[in-house]
Amino acid sequence: MGKFIISAFADEIDQNLDTQMDVLEQHGIKHIEMRGVDGKHLIDYSLKEVKEIKKRIDARGFKLSAIGSPLGKIKITDDFALHLNLFKHTLEIAKIMDCTYIRMFSFFIPKGEDPGKYRDEVMRRWRSFIEVADGSGVILLHENESGIYGDTPERCLDLLQTMDSDHFKAIFDFANFVQCNVKNYPDGYNLLQNHIEYIHVKDAVYSDHHVVPAGEGDGNVKQILKKLHDNGYHGFLSLEPHLWDYKDFSLLKPGSLGYDLPEGGAKSFAVAVQALKNIVEDIV
Repeated sequence: MGKFIISAFADEIDQNLDTQMDVLEQHGIKHIEMRGVDGKHLIDYSLKEVKEIKKRIDARGFKLSAIGSPLGKIKITDDFALHLNLFKHTLEIAKIMDCTYIRMFSFFIPKGEDPGKYRDEVMRRWRSFIEVADGSGVILLHENESGIYGDTPERCLDLLQTMDSDHFKAIFDFANFVQCNVKNYPDGYNLLQNHIEYIHVKDAVYSDHHVVPAGEGDGNVKQILKKLHDNGYHGFLSLEPHLWDYKDFSLLKPGSLGYDLPEGGAKSFAVAVQALKNIVEDIV
C-alpha cells in the first residue's frame, strides 16, 4: 500500500514566507513546493539569500518537497544559454535546500505549429539539463502543461522514454491534462503510470477549463489516487489550488479551519486542503 505526503505551493496562500508557514502549520502540512518567497521567485535569489531562507524554514521544522521552478517555461525559440545557466544556479539552490526534486517544463511551442517540428530541439535541451544534473542526486520532474511540448501524455512519454534517465521523472497534474482535453483515466494514467514520481493536486472541468477543488472536476482525481495508493505509490501530493476566484466555501463546515476567515488565499487554500483530505480519507 502507498503513503501520501501532502505538500503545497504555499505562495498561493500569501507571498510572505512566515504567513505561508503559519497557515500550512495549522493544516498539519510541513512540506512546501517552494516557488514564490516574499514576492520573489526562489530561483531568483542569490545563494547567500537562499541560505537565509533555509534557516527560516529549518527554524520552523519545514522541508521542501520540490523547487517549483519555471525552468523550461520559455519558448522553444528563445535563447537557451542563459536558461541553462539559471538551471545550474537552481541545482546549487537544491543542494542548499536539501531538496531532491526540481519541477520543470518542456518549452512552449509556437501557437498553431506542429510540436513535432521542434521535437529535436526539445530533446537537445533536455539532454543538456540531464547532463548538467548528472551526479547531483537531484531528480528533474517534468510537469505536463498546456502549450508546451509535453502537454499530452503521448509527448510526455516520448520525452521520458527518449531521455531514459533514472533522474528524470513525471509529475502528473490532473487539471493541466483536462485543460488539454486529455482523458486522464484510464488513458493518461495508464500511459504514464511507470514514470509518475510526483503529483500536483488541482482539478478542472472540460467545458471551460476552469479550476475547481480536487474531486469536483473531470480530472479523475480519486480514481487515479486510489490506483497509485493500491500500487504502492509513496510520495508527495502537492496542492496547487489555483482557486483565486473560487467563491464556493461549502466544503468548510462551522468550526473547521478556514471557515471564519475572510475571502482570500488562506480561505481558498483551506477549501483545497479539505477537498484533498476528503478524497484521501476515503482511499486509505
